[in-house]
Amino acid sequence: MSLFELLLTAAGLSMDAFAVAVCKGLAMKRPDPRRAVIVGLYFGGFQALMPLAGYLLGVRFQGAITACDHWIAFLLLSIIGGSMIREAGDPEEERCNDSVAFRDMVPLAVATSIDALAVGVTFAFLRVRILQAAALIGAVALGMSVSGVCAGSAFGTRSKSRAELAGGCILIGIGLKILAEHLFS
Repeated sequence: MSLFELLLTAAGLSMDAFAVAVCKGLAMKRPDPRRAVIVGLYFGGFQALMPLAGYLLGVRFQGAITACDHWIAFLLLSIIGGSMIREAGDPEEERCNDSVAFRDMVPLAVATSIDALAVGVTFAFLRVRILQAAALIGAVALGMSVSGVCAGSAFGTRSKSRAELAGGCILIGIGLKILAEHLFS
């Protein structure tokens, strides 16, 4: 996986965190840089840890399913991307509060990084350098989350659905590329 593809994957994975960060920004009476960074650290940290956990799971099963690993990567990325696209079209608006307390942020950070766990499994099959990949994913998620809090106060909920739609399309596109490389090479 090239650096460009990894950056696209990181951006796609970060869209859920960005969308929730937008909601956090909407809930804040005024932008607060300290709380924006806290939101970014939660989301970036979990986005970095989940691919590592997924990778460790994937490595355990890699030998048994090497013949169909490209299909697994394609299916996982397509399912995650499809889910994000479906959420982008959901008319029910998510409600967020402006709290950055541990008890409020951890469930959100876990929920927005579950897809990164599945992508970590695919990384095991693609032989990605996981420490660098996880660090890049975490850094991108941190930056996008901080900007999401700021965007929430500036632009409102329009950014949320567009971010989820873009993230879903990116992940499906990468899945298609992986499948095409294995089928036509």
